[in-house]
Amino acid sequence: MKSLSFSSRDLICGLLFIAAGLVFAIQAYGLELGTAFRMGPGYFPLVLACILIVLGVIIIIQGTQLEHEPMGPIAWRGILFILPAPVIFGLTVRGLGFVPALFITGLWAAFASVKMKPGLALVLVGGLTLFSVIVFSYALGLPFRRFGPWLGL
Repeated sequence: MKSLSFSSRDLICGLLFIAAGLVFAIQAYGLELGTAFRMGPGYFPLVLACILIVLGVIIIIQGTQLEHEPMGPIAWRGILFILPAPVIFGLTVRGLGFVPALFITGLWAAFASVKMKPGLALVLVGGLTLFSVIVFSYALGLPFRRFGPWLGL
């Protein structure tokens, strides 16, 4: 009989999905659920939490059936540049406004890759900022300040 072995990477990932799903399910269960036809504020978060739990179980099951590859090195550079990006945006959007905050955040996140060159990063982030302003400000008409009070504009 073959012994049951888990891929440590898949086991950790699956358990994280299940834990996050359980936390969100417990929080959503505290809200009014309603029915499928008359959904309450907790219905959709509960459904998403259940999907997250199911995905975690699927990942764990697949981790027992596939060939196990060794876990590679942790991409610290990516972690240090990608994870703080939403925090940077949140801290600067009110003071600087949408355009500069998005530009700074995109520029910060662009350097998560060692292959990113400064010139290419400026072009990509400029395009991202222009596209975001066109979509969110003009097409959707969202009411936010493009440039904030810190800039005096």
